[in-house]
Amino acid sequence: AEAFKPSSIAVDLYGRIFVVSLSCYEGVIVMSSEGDFTGFIGAQKVTYSVMDMIWRKFQTKEQLASQTQNISVAYNNITVDDDGFVYATSDKINESEQLKSIKSKSPDYSPVKKLNSTGHEIMKRNGFFDPGGEVDVFYAKDVSKITDVALGPEGTWTILDHSRSRLFTYDQNGNLLFAFGDGGEFGQGDELLGNSESAQAITYQTVGDKSYILLLDKTNDSSNAYKLTVYSPTEYCETIISALENQNKHEYDTSIKYWQDVLTKNNNFDLAYIGIGKALFSQGKYEESYEVLQNAYETSYASKAFAEMRKEVINKWILLIAVVVVALLIVVVKFLGYAKKKNKEVNLKVGRKTYWEELLYAFHVVLHPFDGFWDLKHEKRGSVRAGSTILGITILAYFYNSIGKGYLFNPEDKYSTIFVAIVSVALPVLLWAVSNWCLTTLFDGEGSFKDIYIATCYALAPLPVFFVLSTILTNVMTAKEGSMVNLLITIGFVWTILLLFFGTLVTHDYTISKNIITILGTIVAMVIIIFVAVLFSTLIMKMVTFVVSLVKEIGNRM
Repeated sequence: AEAFKPSSIAVDLYGRIFVVSLSCYEGVIVMSSEGDFTGFIGAQKVTYSVMDMIWRKFQTKEQLASQTQNISVAYNNITVDDDGFVYATSDKINESEQLKSIKSKSPDYSPVKKLNSTGHEIMKRNGFFDPGGEVDVFYAKDVSKITDVALGPEGTWTILDHSRSRLFTYDQNGNLLFAFGDGGEFGQGDELLGNSESAQAITYQTVGDKSYILLLDKTNDSSNAYKLTVYSPTEYCETIISALENQNKHEYDTSIKYWQDVLTKNNNFDLAYIGIGKALFSQGKYEESYEVLQNAYETSYASKAFAEMRKEVINKWILLIAVVVVALLIVVVKFLGYAKKKNKEVNLKVGRKTYWEELLYAFHVVLHPFDGFWDLKHEKRGSVRAGSTILGITILAYFYNSIGKGYLFNPEDKYSTIFVAIVSVALPVLLWAVSNWCLTTLFDGEGSFKDIYIATCYALAPLPVFFVLSTILTNVMTAKEGSMVNLLITIGFVWTILLLFFGTLVTHDYTISKNIITILGTIVAMVIIIFVAVLFSTLIMKMVTFVVSLVKEIGNRM
């Protein structure tokens, strides 16, 4: 009796019996319709801390045997829907792990799981957060303790948060529809309608065309009596359910009317915008769908709508697009040919190079790094002004990358300022140049600070091209094609890092092994400089605060 503590039971449409036991950590117990045990499904992930794992490596067998074993968390409640999928809840999950799951929408430590017949987690998590109750734990003090789940109409489902007697209702895609209910200490005559003292369980009851939620509540007085609270749907709730019903029936014209009615009651309800957007998409109104979906920061269907819009544009302007693309390619090829020819001519030129010739030499450096960086230093093919120009262009390209992305790649319209762009690009370059110069002066480096700065700036030359190109592509690509954008950015950074490696090698006339050691040492030096700078600025701030406080105190006493 102690080993088996069943707390909930459910039966699917095939007669299979699912049992949750508070003492069973292997998952949900599955039995046949005759009561024969067939196995476990959906065992929870075990929580291991990094320190525990390291410490166990140094412990003896006796010490390991005496320790409490790490075991998965047992489920506490269960229900099964009409398709045979199992909804199981837990209230003993580690709070920090549960909070991480809520933020990341990971199923590993979610307090609610939807399991198929083989025990795999299949719940859709398309909302902003994991469908696991309270999100704002700073306000709510702690995470939700989910003790029951009930299935409602049109694929909706509701969970019970025992810690605050609150109910959360979601749709079949994991979007939060509404939350209600409250708990707390009550005195005589202080009870509020709908509040509960100690919520125990919930279920749905359908009467006619209405669905009611029944909540079993336990009083906190000496009688320990139970009472039943019935929640009837409000007009707002019925409108949402009607919208979902028509959406599930593919009656999009009607669903749009209901979703618009929802927005008149709550214009911040994201699911209404998503519902209208999906309906418009199904009607072939792709541009309208795309615009509506942006109100909810939705990218999945917006990406599909954008793909259809793009297809229409391509079909209409295919010849003009082809001409423009070919013309741009010709311009690029001609310019690269001009730069190559100009760089060859400058090889024979004696004396100071022009500013334009110094800039064009960047095209030779990025393709021929060994002789490029050699001539950059020894033949004075580059200059501080040209290097600073490349640095400035890189800063502008980085800034454009932050403000010029298309909606599908920046749905929340996040962007940085030009100041952030300057700090993000110029500061690492200067730190690298200073750190490398400090280190190479001690290790027989042949490059001066000026040589290092120029070589570093010229090594940045590929980045603006890839920044600008990837940013432009975000305005013509769908979200599924985003890997191409990431690939371009990655190529740009890898190319720059390789140029920086060869630039350091040639500038200081190092061997490859010595160059690698120098680069690693430069990175360490950069970290040290940052640490000292932060420490110094903190000290200055404390000194200023102390002086200000001292002056105020003297002023008050005088």
